[in-house]
Amino acid sequence: MPAVNNVLVVGSGLAGTATAIGLAAHGVAVDLVEIKPDVAAIGSGITLQGNALRELRNLGVWERVRAEGFGFDSLGLRAPDPAGTLLVEIPDARTGGPDLPATMGMPRPALARILLDRAAETGVKTRFGVTVTELETDGRVVFSDGSSARYDLVVGADGIRSSVRRMLGVELETRATGMGIWRAFGPRPASVTRTDLYYGGPCYIAGYCPTGENSLYAYVVEDAQDRSALTPDERLATMRELAAAYHGPWDEIRETLTDPSRVNYTWFETHVLPPPWHRGRVVLIGDAAHSCPPTLAQGGAQALEDAAVLTELLLAADALDDTLWQAFTDRRYERAKAVVDASNQLGQWLLDHEQGDVPGLMGRVAALVTQPA
Repeated sequence: MPAVNNVLVVGSGLAGTATAIGLAAHGVAVDLVEIKPDVAAIGSGITLQGNALRELRNLGVWERVRAEGFGFDSLGLRAPDPAGTLLVEIPDARTGGPDLPATMGMPRPALARILLDRAAETGVKTRFGVTVTELETDGRVVFSDGSSARYDLVVGADGIRSSVRRMLGVELETRATGMGIWRAFGPRPASVTRTDLYYGGPCYIAGYCPTGENSLYAYVVEDAQDRSALTPDERLATMRELAAAYHGPWDEIRETLTDPSRVNYTWFETHVLPPPWHRGRVVLIGDAAHSCPPTLAQGGAQALEDAAVLTELLLAADALDDTLWQAFTDRRYERAKAVVDASNQLGQWLLDHEQGDVPGLMGRVAALVTQPA
């Protein structure tokens, strides 16, 4: 019998919903709470590497993901010149195995909806607009609606500024890396069939990722700035101005950037929580424990891997004890830290205008994550 009979998951992002699905599919009673009123309506696009797709297949949602996403197997590098010259097309590592695409882009709301639908199918009880306001390490919680309960395990999967982490008194420094990213979601020109990256010009990186037959998300990465005073129209104008230096498919993409509500700006931030990631009967996973900038597009994959390993260990053990937690640490800490460190290194080379060994770094990460977590 599993180490837990009833579990509370706080946060319905990738880590939380995947954990809920994995446990509920094997008979564990799971409650999932999410402070936002409708997480499936939030976000633009997401890039999923093969190791993320492997975990989504294990959750039973691969066919739905494939139907709504856009898979591809190469990466293009283009010059920031007047033609947007394609310099090279690089075959991408198929880290999920030869029967899955190397990379898939898809709309974040679509992925959220697929996972939440699967959670409902497995028996997960989900409550939106509700979160935990009081928490004890023995699994006792009080919710924002005034109700209370006790669980065999509480999973804090509530993001980079985790309230669960704060209630546990866990101190963790989340630092800005020095980069800010503009993202926009819009229609996909026929010329965009993979991710292309442009290095140089007024931004560190300009790129785009197809997310479906009729959609993509595009992005430009600059020095981190306080952009909070800009109006929506000013944010749109700023992104269009920065993107004006990039051509090729960018010329078509830029013309479609007309909706201010589809543009957002955030800073790259990072942290890694030293082990252990648990306190008593409460464990932190996903961005609550480790967060990397999107330079290697591994954030979603690492969240899904946390969920997969935690689920496997909980279902295989008969007690929530030090042996289980040590196994979790052994399988997740060094791997997640290596991915975070590599993501940060790639960004630091750009900030320092240093010609680092990018192919070597990317190859090492690909070799690491090709092996199941």
